[in-house]
Amino acid sequence: MQTGPLITPTSQESLGVLIGLVRAELVRGIEAEINAKGLDLRFTQFLILKRLAALGPMTATELARAVELDGGAMTRQLDQLEGRGFLRRLPHEQDRRALRIELTEQGDALWQQLTGCNERVLRAAQRSLTETESKHLHDYLERVLHALRDKN
Repeated sequence: MQTGPLITPTSQESLGVLIGLVRAELVRGIEAEINAKGLDLRFTQFLILKRLAALGPMTATELARAVELDGGAMTRQLDQLEGRGFLRRLPHEQDRRALRIELTEQGDALWQQLTGCNERVLRAAQRSLTETESKHLHDYLERVLHALRDKN
């Protein structure tokens, strides 16, 4: 299994490649934190738990959008997490065709174990930046994201 980077950025790497490499390293770091806790959980499953813990119950469609998964992939992930007792599907109050996804007590307890993983990895990723540089980086990336999402 490959554990190191597949591509090393050059000093003039394109923005897209550089952002992709940063994301890959963040995922690798979070999965290493999860593995160090002896937990069998992939990054996508971590994201699902994180979104449910932060935003509360939601439909599978809303959750898929929140973690950027297609419907089929989301169903597989939900099946696995539900089978392990971390979440449950309940009838939606307003839409009888939809289901609400929510964390179980076991899922909430798991999330409590994982809460610091993201923060530790992000802190480590920014350790060479000053507080002002970190704020600027966040601002720049937020502006890039808004520009990409702006259809005008």
